Amino acid sequence: MCFLLLPFSTAPVMAPWSSLGPHFLLLLLLLCPLLPLTQAHHFSALNTTFNHLALAPGQGTIYVGAVNHLFQLSPELQLEAMAVTGPVFDSPDCVPFHDPAECPQARLTDNANQLLLVSSRAQELVACGQVRQGVCEKRSLDDVSKLLYQAEDPGDGQFVAANTPGVATVGLVVPAPGRDLLLVARGLAGKLSGGVPPLTVRQLAGPQPFSSEGLGRLVVGDFSDYNNSYVAAFANAHSAYFVFRRRGARAQAEYRSYIARVCLGDANLYSYVEVPLNCHGQGLIQAAFLAPGTLLGAFAAGSRGAQAALCAFPLAELDRSIEQARRLCYTAGGRGPSGMEEATVEYGVTSHCVTLPADSPESYPCGDEHTPSPIAGRQPLETRPLLQLGQPISAIAALHTDGHMIAFLGDTQGQLHKVFLNGSQSQVYHSQQMGLPGSAISPDLLVDSSGSYLYVLTAQQVDRVPVAACPQFSDCTSCLQAQDPLCGWCVLQGRCTRKGQCGRAGQSNQWLWSYEEDSHCLHVQSLLPAHYPRQEQGQVTLSIPRLPNLAMDEYFHCAFGDYDSLAHVEGPHVACFTPPQDQLPLNPPGTDHITLSLTLMFEDVTIAATNFSFYDCSAVQALEVAAPCRACVSSLWRCHWCPQSSRCVYGEHCPDGERTIYSTQEVDVQVRGPEVCPQVEGLAGPHLVPVDWENRLALRVRNLQHFRGLPASYHCWLKLPGELRRLPASLEEMAEDAGLIYCQAQQFHPSMAQWELPVPIYVTRGEGQRLDNAHTLHVTLYDCAVGHPDCSHCQAANGSLGCLWCNHGQPACLYGPLCPPGAVELLCPTPRIDMIEPLTGPPEGGLALTILGSNLGRDFTDVQDAVSVAGQPCSPDPSLYRTSARIVCVTSPAPNGTTGPIQVAIKSRPPGISTQHFTYQDPTLLGLTPQWGPQAGGTQLTIHGQHLQTGGNISAFVGGQSCPIQEPVCPEVIVCHTMPQARPGEAVVRVVFGHAHRTLLSSPFHYTANPQLMAAEPSVSFRGGGRQIRVRGKDLDVVRWPLLSVWLEASAEMQVAGAQPRDLRRSCGAPAAVPQACVQLEGGLLQCSTVCSINSSSLLLCQSPAVPDGARPQRVFFTLDNVHVDFARASGGQDFLYQPNPRLAPLSRKGPARLKPGNVLDVEGEGLNLGISKEEVRVHIGDSECLVKTLTLTHLYCEPPPQAPHSANGSSTLPQFVVQMGNLRLVLGPVQYEAEPVPPAFPMEAQVGLGMGAAVLTAAVLLLTIMYRHKSKQALRDYQKVLMQLENLEIGVGDQCRKEFTDLMTEMTDLSSDLEASGIPFLDYRTYTERVFFPGHGGCPLQPVFEGPGEEGNRTPVRQGLTQLSNLLNSKLFLLTLIHTLEEQPSFSQRDRCHVASLLSLALHSKLEYLTDIMKTLLGDLAAHYVHKNPKLMLRRTETMVEKLLTNWLSICLYTFLRDVAGEPLYMLLRAIQYQVDKGPVDAVTGKAKRTLNDSRLLREDVEFQPLTLMVLVGPGAGGAAGSSAAQHVPARVLDTDTITQVKEKVLDQVYKGTPFSQRPSVHALDLEWRSGLAGHLTLSDEDLTSVTNNHWKRLNTLQHYKVPDGATVGLIPQLHNGRTISQNLAQSCPSGENIAMLEDGEEGGVRLWHLVKGTEEPEGAKIWRNSLREQEQEQERARAKAIPEIYLTRLLSMKGTLQKFVDDTFQAILSVNRPVPIAVKYLFDFLDELAEKHGIEDPETLHIWKTNSLLLRFWVNTLKNPQLIFDIRVSDNVDAILAVIAQTFIDSCTVSEHKVGRDSPVNKLLYAREIPRYKQMVERYYSDIHQSSSASYQEMNSALAELSGNYTSAPHCLEALQELYNHIHRYYDQIINALEEDPVGQKMQLACRLQQIAALVENKVTDL
Repeated sequence: MCFLLLPFSTAPVMAPWSSLGPHFLLLLLLLCPLLPLTQAHHFSALNTTFNHLALAPGQGTIYVGAVNHLFQLSPELQLEAMAVTGPVFDSPDCVPFHDPAECPQARLTDNANQLLLVSSRAQELVACGQVRQGVCEKRSLDDVSKLLYQAEDPGDGQFVAANTPGVATVGLVVPAPGRDLLLVARGLAGKLSGGVPPLTVRQLAGPQPFSSEGLGRLVVGDFSDYNNSYVAAFANAHSAYFVFRRRGARAQAEYRSYIARVCLGDANLYSYVEVPLNCHGQGLIQAAFLAPGTLLGAFAAGSRGAQAALCAFPLAELDRSIEQARRLCYTAGGRGPSGMEEATVEYGVTSHCVTLPADSPESYPCGDEHTPSPIAGRQPLETRPLLQLGQPISAIAALHTDGHMIAFLGDTQGQLHKVFLNGSQSQVYHSQQMGLPGSAISPDLLVDSSGSYLYVLTAQQVDRVPVAACPQFSDCTSCLQAQDPLCGWCVLQGRCTRKGQCGRAGQSNQWLWSYEEDSHCLHVQSLLPAHYPRQEQGQVTLSIPRLPNLAMDEYFHCAFGDYDSLAHVEGPHVACFTPPQDQLPLNPPGTDHITLSLTLMFEDVTIAATNFSFYDCSAVQALEVAAPCRACVSSLWRCHWCPQSSRCVYGEHCPDGERTIYSTQEVDVQVRGPEVCPQVEGLAGPHLVPVDWENRLALRVRNLQHFRGLPASYHCWLKLPGELRRLPASLEEMAEDAGLIYCQAQQFHPSMAQWELPVPIYVTRGEGQRLDNAHTLHVTLYDCAVGHPDCSHCQAANGSLGCLWCNHGQPACLYGPLCPPGAVELLCPTPRIDMIEPLTGPPEGGLALTILGSNLGRDFTDVQDAVSVAGQPCSPDPSLYRTSARIVCVTSPAPNGTTGPIQVAIKSRPPGISTQHFTYQDPTLLGLTPQWGPQAGGTQLTIHGQHLQTGGNISAFVGGQSCPIQEPVCPEVIVCHTMPQARPGEAVVRVVFGHAHRTLLSSPFHYTANPQLMAAEPSVSFRGGGRQIRVRGKDLDVVRWPLLSVWLEASAEMQVAGAQPRDLRRSCGAPAAVPQACVQLEGGLLQCSTVCSINSSSLLLCQSPAVPDGARPQRVFFTLDNVHVDFARASGGQDFLYQPNPRLAPLSRKGPARLKPGNVLDVEGEGLNLGISKEEVRVHIGDSECLVKTLTLTHLYCEPPPQAPHSANGSSTLPQFVVQMGNLRLVLGPVQYEAEPVPPAFPMEAQVGLGMGAAVLTAAVLLLTIMYRHKSKQALRDYQKVLMQLENLEIGVGDQCRKEFTDLMTEMTDLSSDLEASGIPFLDYRTYTERVFFPGHGGCPLQPVFEGPGEEGNRTPVRQGLTQLSNLLNSKLFLLTLIHTLEEQPSFSQRDRCHVASLLSLALHSKLEYLTDIMKTLLGDLAAHYVHKNPKLMLRRTETMVEKLLTNWLSICLYTFLRDVAGEPLYMLLRAIQYQVDKGPVDAVTGKAKRTLNDSRLLREDVEFQPLTLMVLVGPGAGGAAGSSAAQHVPARVLDTDTITQVKEKVLDQVYKGTPFSQRPSVHALDLEWRSGLAGHLTLSDEDLTSVTNNHWKRLNTLQHYKVPDGATVGLIPQLHNGRTISQNLAQSCPSGENIAMLEDGEEGGVRLWHLVKGTEEPEGAKIWRNSLREQEQEQERARAKAIPEIYLTRLLSMKGTLQKFVDDTFQAILSVNRPVPIAVKYLFDFLDELAEKHGIEDPETLHIWKTNSLLLRFWVNTLKNPQLIFDIRVSDNVDAILAVIAQTFIDSCTVSEHKVGRDSPVNKLLYAREIPRYKQMVERYYSDIHQSSSASYQEMNSALAELSGNYTSAPHCLEALQELYNHIHRYYDQIINALEEDPVGQKMQLACRLQQIAALVENKVTDL
């Protein structure tokens, strides 16, 4: 393909072939006239293949690397610039050359783009093609057509990209000090590329750009042995990563996936390390993307890699694995702890892993000359798939926005999938086709810098796709149903938005998200009342759940149609006032109410809507004239009837004391409902009244007692045709509420069209007061003469009517009394047959024959055996018989050719014989055309035969499907249209004639595969139509009449003039008709079509249909029988566009146009090239053609024939100039040739003028171009400014309701930044194990072995004895005997068992594999013990030594998991709790707090407080005078209600926030000093002389008491005791106990302390000291008399909601399997599964309880309750109480039983009642996922235990543990010795003897041997 822009390119295609330039460019211009097809958000270029995509950061410009082209596009994908890069003469076997003779095998080669990168620093585009051995060039980012650098004579050091299109090249531009470097990785390609390393570092600037001289190369022994295939390259702030596939070496043919890492600043690749990647159970990696903190990889899946799996590798684990490989290769010779080789130097180089000092990895983080390289780890980084897809994935991109990770996956079929990465529940929520099906999406899947758009590249096009198309969802329902995680419904804005675009999204119910629980749109749940009388104005209450809260100055309003009223909101209830009557629209005609839309609105946004009706009782009466009372009281509305005034009213009753008949909706009254209305029940006299005969009518009435005492006259009214007749009537009362109305006798003479005439009748009272008709009431007038045209009809009439056939004058049917006695006819005449249908039938009979006539019997019995056809009996059908007029009978079989009349013979009458004859004939099928058609059906099938017009009921079938017949059926032809078929294949044609079947076996119909359309172009035409459209596809020749159709929305006049209704009828003998050009469709649409010609099975040639002026095209599509394909689908997404018809000006306005031979004709016009190309335009002058040379928007240039042509019609007139554009034929006037004159000299002045004109034109074009560029950039700047303003506006919009969470997240963010510097204060491993093993023992759980004087001489034998005891513990028999013997002793308490188990854990820490074996043996014994009792009780408590051993073993194995995974969210939870507690007052005496989760610790009183910020002096000057320059001021947040001790604690937390708690000074060792001015120093304390005492109650001093202002300066000074400073020992060796922060409300000399609230009164002299949290809670529980008021429950809920995210994060970290589960957990669970299987336990609940008791309750609950076991922190009582609630929630989540809560449940359980089911699911999924994961092998577990064994290597503590263990042995020495001596194996091993020797050494005794 070639572009008109090509000649204006500033650079040659390739420098060595510049001599070919002009001719080559001209050739390209002549061959390829079409420009790229562009439109908004889509870019494509005909016959051009796209390779790569790059995005310039900041400005958003898109660069497309294609075969032979580079394109520069705007962010909206509009073409800005283009460069041509090929084709060029080249060969992959030759180095770049100047002279073609240097490379004889060179051919014209397409130049595919292999690498496209942006260098932001240099503002350059790096583009590398496949030609010239993959050399690169640099182009300007502002204009890609501007070439900045191209190597004239490149050396092999500048060969960059692979020179084979199928071999991938990836690269990165990375920053280096003062320059950018280029990292390039490529596969093996071509003969000459064997020496190019797979990974190189190249310079971008300098004398030789793209050279790798002096820079790093990945040295490879033999590249072909490894055959790296690179997938992607990424960089973050520190490292560059390369993802690839390779085999190990030539001997190892299996390929594996790898990732390599290089330091960004490492220009020599010393830091190169690679490790394998493994997506569990999947194939090789196909695509990758580096998301924040995660590497996403798509791996091949399925048997042949036809599917894909998405895996996520945490970047931290990836870096850790790489660092581990590097460390082993630096310091351990590549060997792991097990001695196995875990890292090596790869790629066949001579270097090896070495043993450097242990600190080498830290000293050389990016390697150095002496460090080994390249390093390859052997241990793969494994993970499990997040998602499985049905197609291979070729591209991945991801976006982390609004707190969610969204992945975009492009597959090899062109489908783009959007995936919500929601932990383990990842799901595809949207898929769409990009480009042509089957065209893979390129790996260059880019997200723009704003995160709003995604750029998708396929081989044919570039698309810009919105990341989230929220605005396309117009209502809340569609927004939530879309399941787009980035979209939600912004309630107060009334639109679907991203969360950041909804100003109040952080508030409850403001932004509805489809992934939230119970997420649904706001709706009106109920209305009270449901409707209202229009005459009154009142209040309506709407119930709308989850209504969002508004600010104080905002309000909702209600809209009843166009009437607005202010809404009053109370919770979910909204009260609105209805509009006054004059504001309501009139009721629609024929209705008794008006229904308006009732809408709750915020400003102009609809929040919720429903319908509300206003009714009018008087309209109810007016609508039902026949029964106004009944209609009134039984209507939907609350209407009552006033019988005396005949009015329907609303309200309570009728006015003026009038009797009232109440509505049926009233329940407490008797006179209600339609049954008590005055009404006419029915006719008491005759129902049937003959005309012309006098009759008196009587009617039954009741409920006339309502009129008693009010006399009036009655009248009957009959509605006769054209007359309303009034008859006087009289009333005869029969009972209390019933009576009879008698109408005056009357004779009726109506003009009747039918023999019976129902006449409505009703009764009025007085002056028009109408009585209700209980039901539709009428009398029936009948006339015997009407509807009984013959004797049979008359005699068949109902006998009760008294009709007789009367032969008096003109024979007729009359009412009996009206016929003279002698004129009655009793016998009817002979039957008459008028017509029979059909006249032919098959010999088999079974044909339904219709006989029409008169006197054909009075009933069916007359004709039952009376019919014969051609002498054969014919059986009448009783259901189709019509008295006297029609008989339908079924023919009997007869020989072929039988013919004869029809005969009807009725008893006692002569037979009737037809004049028409019926013939038996045999239909025959001979053939059909066409013999094939698409399986979608719609083929017009013609069946040929003889006698096909047999019978009247003919149907056709093709296979099992009916084939609807197109009328008429001809004697030799039947035409039908095939129906869809399930699959292609043969189908037999069958025709059914009545009951006769005929089958065409000789030539079956073939259903073929449906035709497929793959491409259609061009996609634009003039409205005149006629442009040729080339349609390519498959199986296109199976359709006879392929159509190109357009649906038009046309005016009524145009429809009448231009279209015929769709006419499917045809005439026999006529040839098959071409489909009509335009047909009228239902719904007012017009369909215009053209028939396409079938060029071949793969090509159709269609003409675009014409579109009349004024018509609007709706849809353009192809019709291939029943296959309908939209043009856009056939053309790859390009809609068909109709352009206005062109307008051409006449050649001359005066006379013929004069033309000189050799001149080019210039025709002016408008819109000439909008819908056609110059090749398609035909111009004729007479009978010769004028060749079109150029066609622009406004000009057509053509070259006329050299000789004057003749007129087209052969006349002698001048030839006409005619332009043909498709269907458009434009005649522009005659043309007259002039004789060729002698050409005069061209004047110099004209030449100068022409030159100046051209110069001015050029300058004008340049000026316009510059102005356009300027305007475009200005528009872009304005757009970015608007975006910035919108963003600032969104950030500024906040609300008070989310302040708590915002403050907390701000604090947590500050904390995170502090933690980056100081780190989380984890305890060291030794302290951690001591606290876990020996809880409650303070800081010194073990006593030193040698204490006191005189012990020095005993040290050596004692140490020897303890060493021998350590060796003896290695005997499994001894150890098991020791444990069993100790546990059998009655005096060996539970505390002793735990202590000994911990001592054993400490003594055997260096042999964890052995300890694990002992634990498994003891667990097996424990299981065997519980199986016979109750297996569910196993591991429930810590009653045996093995249970404590299990606790300690888990603590050891999970310490790393705690530090790396679970520690951070747990610590963030702790800090969040502490921050929230500190924000509210805490009573220092009772310990109650305003902000807590524990209801027993809730401060129920409202305490007024103010936050203060104190400036704390820190540093050398802190203890001196105020204002010392050496001191620094640190702000500290406190409350004015805090006691001085509480202030000191908060100040210490702020000042020492980066310091572990054990290294901080004690709060009791410091005083707080308030400094005001130069000399004002005041020491503050909780109690002093200024403390307020009242009635034996002393209040603790607070900052409020001292009136300390906000911003005051304070200092912490050492506390003086008797004039001496108390020592601040920061690291006590063995503290005696823990500091108790909470003061006790004790009595001191009769005075009781209080802080915020006074404690409960206690009896005199009762001094209760509560030294533990549990005792306090029990006391407070006893003191609490009532439940917590609801106002204080909201504090618990607020606290819970604020902490919810941190609780969720902690539980998620504990229970998540997204990262590898600790091997110890998997190993333990597998062992428990084995125990259950061994003992035959199949109950899953038992196994669930075992796993819960062993891990979650035993380890994690303990960690949650006691974070001081892992962190060096202070846990206050309030924090401890809150952690107890959270831990209890975790416990409840682990239970199997259903979590039930009721009104009596504790508040703490109610708080998390809604979350616990979700947490239960997490636990079950955690167990399930671990169960389904691959088993942890014995070798893997031992390897991990061996690594852990070295973590605790303190020899002194091991001796201390052995000493204390021996003390326990000494207590039960004799029992242990006896047990050892009783065991036969123990006797052989002399275990008792060895223990006696140990006792002698330790106790300095002589062993009794």
